[in-house]
Amino acid sequence: MVERLREQGITNEKVLEAMLAVPRHLFVDEGLASHAYDDAALPIGFGQTISQPYVVARMVSAICEPDVPGKILEIGGGCGYQAAVLAQLCSRVTVVERVRGLVEQAREHLQALGLMSRVRLHYGDGMLGHPPQAPYDGIVVAAAGLTIPDALPAQLSVGGRLIAPEGDTIQQLIMVTRTGTDAWHRTKHEFVRFVPLRPGVQAK
Repeated sequence: MVERLREQGITNEKVLEAMLAVPRHLFVDEGLASHAYDDAALPIGFGQTISQPYVVARMVSAICEPDVPGKILEIGGGCGYQAAVLAQLCSRVTVVERVRGLVEQAREHLQALGLMSRVRLHYGDGMLGHPPQAPYDGIVVAAAGLTIPDALPAQLSVGGRLIAPEGDTIQQLIMVTRTGTDAWHRTKHEFVRFVPLRPGVQAK
């Protein structure tokens, strides 16, 4: 998988090492384990998916260049895979997931890998971010809204970077860098496909 990521243009060695360190098959259903290292999104229940390895590596690389951030906020933690990758790189990963069942699933996976000392899981509305731990050096959003919620860039530290898909049927990765107290810079990147970013929480 890592060699394929290199061939696909992922060049950040720290990110590649993090991807190598996390056993992706532990985050999917046993029936899908043989496909865990394919470059494809896979279902994880509750109408959600685990992102394809390239997209995870691409988004993590985006916020880890030129420097690896210390504090990260992940919106849409899913089964915990991307949080596990981020925890290999960052000192503190705060995760907000709106589906209670996925929060429990992610906690089991991260505990099994001994990563809960670096990851904080929160059941809540990801569109609001997580203000108590702000500001963040990086924010990764793993679901697509028509626009990026204003609350998220506002929780970046100055110099911090946010990467998120934006759009409906056509989605594009957007990078937002906070350049000052009241200043942000947006750049557009490749087209992607994510589940929708939804408000509120889902108990079941």
